Amino acid sequence: MDFDDAYANSKHIPNGDAYPQQWRADADAFRQRMSVLGRARLGVMYGHGTREVVDLFQPDRVPKGTMVFVHGGYWRQTDGSLWSHFAQGALDAGWAVAMPTYDLCPRVRIADITRQVAAAISVVAHDSVGPIRLVGHSAGGQLVARMLAPGVLPEDVLARVANCVPISPLSDLRPLINTAMNADFKLDTDSAVADSPIFMDPPAVPVTVWVGAQERPVFLDQAQWLADAWGCAHVVDPGTHHFDVINGMTQADSPLMRAIMGAAS
Repeated sequence: MDFDDAYANSKHIPNGDAYPQQWRADADAFRQRMSVLGRARLGVMYGHGTREVVDLFQPDRVPKGTMVFVHGGYWRQTDGSLWSHFAQGALDAGWAVAMPTYDLCPRVRIADITRQVAAAISVVAHDSVGPIRLVGHSAGGQLVARMLAPGVLPEDVLARVANCVPISPLSDLRPLINTAMNADFKLDTDSAVADSPIFMDPPAVPVTVWVGAQERPVFLDQAQWLADAWGCAHVVDPGTHHFDVINGMTQADSPLMRAIMGAAS
């Protein structure tokens, strides 16, 4: 197997290179609108680093709780601000939304990013009330899944996590050792196993693994492996690929948002 090609997304998606530019335009417009409405707190620090910030968006009513969305980018690219507009569905459903940014490989290791995301969620939990729902896309799917391991989040914060939806998650990091990206990850077998959700005990938190039916075969495999390891719900979303599988997050009544919000929405 050519692992570099197997884990490449953009070149296998029609107009794949255009998605980041469109996300940026949509995110910037959303952030400006929410700021004008007084419903955005941008760049709230959760640590001392310049990327240790979280953007917070409030619904137009008392929030039912908080959805935390953790972005992807193979732990090497993007930041939380690029995905801001994907908060819309949760906001319309009456939930606050937190979108953390974190340091990137190779400046840090994936285990360091895990600790940063846990710190961000802990800060968000301290300043909010109600249940917390964790959502992450791609590398972000790996990160939110790792939040469910004992000792990653403080016990009182983990107790508030009502649901977790890893979208197109990377659940077994061992294959990535064989990619050129590993020059940045610096994974070996031991660290890959330690950072892989499939080797965690199944969590008590309800989990739905979500993946697009038109994704690369390795991402379909990665989703299946996590669902099998945890015995959790598993949805293969018809007609979606790695970049548009999250589009349902912009609509409160989409199947994806219903999975994220669950019966308590």
